[in-house]
Amino acid sequence: MQPKPRANGTSVTEFILLGLVETPELWPVVFILFLLAYMTTVWGNLSILAAVLVEPKLHTPMYFFLGNLSVMDVGCISVTIPSMLVRLLVHKRSIPYGDCLTQLFFFHLLVGVDCFLLTAMAYDRFLAICRPLTYSTRMNHTVQRILVASSWACAFSNALTHTVAISTLHFCGPNVINHFYCDLPQLFQLSCSSTQLNELLLFGVGFIMAGSPMVLIFTSYMHVAAAVLRIRSAEGRKKAFSTCSSHLTVVAIFYGTGIFNYMRLGSTKLSDKDKAIGIFNTVINPMLNPLIYSLRNPDVQAALWRVLTGRRPAS
Repeated sequence: MQPKPRANGTSVTEFILLGLVETPELWPVVFILFLLAYMTTVWGNLSILAAVLVEPKLHTPMYFFLGNLSVMDVGCISVTIPSMLVRLLVHKRSIPYGDCLTQLFFFHLLVGVDCFLLTAMAYDRFLAICRPLTYSTRMNHTVQRILVASSWACAFSNALTHTVAISTLHFCGPNVINHFYCDLPQLFQLSCSSTQLNELLLFGVGFIMAGSPMVLIFTSYMHVAAAVLRIRSAEGRKKAFSTCSSHLTVVAIFYGTGIFNYMRLGSTKLSDKDKAIGIFNTVINPMLNPLIYSLRNPDVQAALWRVLTGRRPAS
């Protein structure tokens, strides 16, 4: 998609991404740090995926969604970090208009799928703890596939809506983005035309696409908490809560950074704080997820040991 020229000015054909630091002397340090972070994230998430695939104990709905979440995390970091590393390597900070919108589309697509997968995982925990007798029928293979397909469909609609909407804006003047990837708040700041409708669209669609999953997750865990508190055994309560703690931690980080990033559009100037939030969204969250899900889960740890060594851990 190329911007159309206007009579009152020349359309921007490329943007300049300032990146994380503007001092050239620090570029090699940033390159090494983010290359290591990228490799760690990809390795960690693919290890989780391999563990889910090879370990029969993990062939359950919860880990089916976790495997899909790992794939989305690899995709999310791959949309932003490799291109940033290439720009650091060749000392080039420009990105064509079309590439910028493409990056925007795939970033929102993959983050959107993440959002709905986390909701599906909350629903899975609700059924497992609150409706155990009907769990196997309510969360069968068909239901699992429908939930994943619905996540993709909703996220695709959301990403396409924002990408088409941003392509209608006119960029005629400044083209410098104080960030390391293309996103809506930064592009809104550079538009020569009014972004009021785009911002209303972001809030409106965001309320539906993010608000609804948050409500569903909150409602699911309210029922889960009530059911767990009714368990008389302290060991039983601890086991039930432990199956939910990892997911709740990921949800808190994911939604906390997302809300902070997109609910600040009223600010007149975007600052370096937005880069820090961007690092959380694109690097820290995907890198932490494998650690969070494996840290207190012996089944995942055993499966990872089998993947890495080719044999089962000693009893």
